[in-house]
This record gives sequence, C-alpha cells and structure tokens, in this order.
Amino acid sequence: MCDTLAALPAATARGATLFAKNSDRERNEAQILEVHPARDHGPDAVLRATYIAIPQAPRTHAFLISRPFWMWGAEMGANEHGVAIGNEAVHSIVPAERRRALTGMDLVRLGLERAASAAEAVQVITTLLERHGQGGDCGHLGRFYYHNSFLIADRGEAFVLETVGRWWALEAVEDIRTISNALSIGAERRRVSEGLEAYARGADWLDGQGDFDLADRLMDRSRDAVTRGVERCRRSSDLLRARRGALDASDLRAALRDHGEVSPDWTPVEIVGRTICMHAGPGDRRSQTVAAMVSELGPGPAVHWVTGGAAPCLSLFRPVVLEAGLPEHGPPATDRFDPGSLWWRQERLHRLALANYAALAPTISAERDGIERAFQMRIEAAGDDPPALKQAVERCWREADAALDRWTELARNTSPARPGHSAYARSWRRLNQVAGFSAA
Repeated sequence: MCDTLAALPAATARGATLFAKNSDRERNEAQILEVHPARDHGPDAVLRATYIAIPQAPRTHAFLISRPFWMWGAEMGANEHGVAIGNEAVHSIVPAERRRALTGMDLVRLGLERAASAAEAVQVITTLLERHGQGGDCGHLGRFYYHNSFLIADRGEAFVLETVGRWWALEAVEDIRTISNALSIGAERRRVSEGLEAYARGADWLDGQGDFDLADRLMDRSRDAVTRGVERCRRSSDLLRARRGALDASDLRAALRDHGEVSPDWTPVEIVGRTICMHAGPGDRRSQTVAAMVSELGPGPAVHWVTGGAAPCLSLFRPVVLEAGLPEHGPPATDRFDPGSLWWRQERLHRLALANYAALAPTISAERDGIERAFQMRIEAAGDDPPALKQAVERCWREADAALDRWTELARNTSPARPGHSAYARSWRRLNQVAGFSAA
C-alpha cells in the first residue's frame, strides 16, 4: 500500500512543483537507491524488465530510482529532465492479470528512462501498457496481483493516470492532487483509452451526457475496506490543501510521516487499518512504509529528498541532486539483514524503536526536524554550482549517518514499554528470524 502526492507551482511557496511518495511493501522487502546515467542503445538492443523483454529505446535519460531489491522496476523516481513518477496498487471488479507482463514498477522506470516531460511519460506508459499489458506477481513473500495508478509530474504540470488491465484514464492535475490504493478518477476533467470507452458504451454505463464515473464503475470496494485507499487519499489531500499557496518540501515530508489523528503517547501497536506512514503488524497488516521520497522540481537543479529506508517518522530525508551523484551508502540491500547497508541500518533503528516508540519518537523527531532545516538551507546556499552541491550533499549524508548512529544507540538503551508475547511482537519475531535480523 502506498500514497503519492503532488502540488503544482501555484500551490507552493516558491513556485516549484512538489512531488512525494511513500512506498509500502512487506517488512523485509528492502529497497535500493540507484542513480543511472544517460545511455545510448543500439538498434537491436533488448531491455529485460522484471518478467518480460521488450525492445530498448535508442536513448535513455539519467534518473534516480528507489526499487524493491528483487525487481527491475521502481516504486518511485525522477529523471534529469525533472520528471517524477510514483505508482499505486489499485483493485478493480475486473481481476488483475496473473500472466507475466510489465509490472506497474516497470512502467514507472520506463517512463523515467524514456520521457523528457510529464506529458511524454504519459504517452510512454500508455503506449507500452496497450502493447505489452500489465501483470505478474508483485508480492515478495506473499502473492500480490493488482492494477496500477500513477502520479506523474514535472516542473510545470502533473497527471493522474489510472489503469485497469490495458484500459486507462487520464486526469490533468489542477493544483494539488494525491492518490492512494483506490481508483479516484470520476467523470470530469479526464479522457480514457479507446478500449475503455468502447466497453463503457457496450455495457450501458454512459449517463445522459454520454459519460461515466470510472472509479464508481470499476473500484473493488471490498478491497478498499481493507486498504482504506479512499480514506488515505482524502487525508493526504486535506493535509496539503490546508497549506495551499505556502507548501514547501517540509510540508510533504510531514504528510508522509502522518499517522492520522493520534494522541501524544501513540505507538504503532495501536494502528488499526492503514495510515500514510505505515507500520506493519499482525494479521493483514504485513506491509509498512519501506522507503520515501520528496522531490522539489524548480527552475534550478531538482532536489530529491530520500530516506533510503523504512519509517519516515524515524528517518532523515537526505538530499540527492542528480548532477552531484548519489553518495556512498553501503552495499545494495536484500531481504537478509546486512548492517552495512543504509536500508538495514535504518530498519534496525525502526525495529528497536518499536519496543518503546512513545518514549523515543518525540526525542528523535525534535532533532530530526532541526537537522532537516539545516540540510535545506545548506542545499539552497549551494545554488546551481555542481561542486558546491556535491560537497553539500555529501556533508548532509555524513551528518545523517551520525544521527542514525546516535538514535540507534539511544533505542538500544531505552527499556521496552511492553512485554514481548503479544500477537504484534510475535509477528515481528517471525519476520526477524526470516531476515536473520540482529539488533547488535
């Protein structure tokens, strides 16, 4: 389960497009941060995506992605032209395709590799979708099949693209738009693929104006009762609209850390259903927020803020500027515990903190917010100068590493708040054993 947000320049404080996403996946399903350079490809080159091979494009752009360690495709990312894309699993009364095809994550990466604008990314994704379809198991330990929606933004415009099989619908974003794990495009301000339009006409869906409500007709409401996509979409939209006209990157980071209306002594043990910042637990709550990103797409170099790990509420967002490269952050993570990788170092803090979240979270968040303000000022002071940006980015990452080490030690030395025999604790012990996780 995920949430993706965008605000166009008219809604932001500095006239930049803001984009953000939480990626929610299974709790041991590590993600890898990668920067890929622009490349030229021969006329017969073949691209091998997660499940299928397709013809390669003549040229691919430079891009940053966060991808599940076992997939070719990405949950979110941005490219050298200031295009940012994130996807969501959505469920329909039309069953998702189990036969292997392109996954939603493949389509995110393909859009970033091949498009120089948000509008071009829409064209790339819809063309590939109609040609190759979408399908295949997108789960890690559990099987998971779904359709996809996408939020696609650049410096000047943004689009919501929602798909069911090879059908699609497109809505242009006016100022602020968020998506979650539910179809959300209605009958207004949108266009649909020829195949969907023809089906709607044959199924007698059209109203007196010759139109139909996509979400109302195709959403699987029983699945939404579990994922709470409609509710989470409403929550994220309300958070952004409360700051319309004054939004900056810190507002989107705060939205990605949101647990809803909770008390000061709230802990993840108390989660019922789904929240924007998601923590896993027993039963059907096997997923959690495993990575997060916020992008500032302004007139200068785009700045991307990444956690590189789970639990944005306990994480620092670190700056990445494509022109400055991606700082060293250890070996690529997998689903086996590796204390050398950034993802597992961040996850170690998260799992330690769960034992007494109410005691640790206020201390960490107070320092976290101050550090991020300093990071923001440092990146802004570097301006458009690549050497200065590289130096500023690397300094931010060193300081983030130091903070992560301090907070991990603090968590180790904080007494647990609850006995460890609950269903919640048992669910974590089982997955810790699977990963070979150690708090040491």
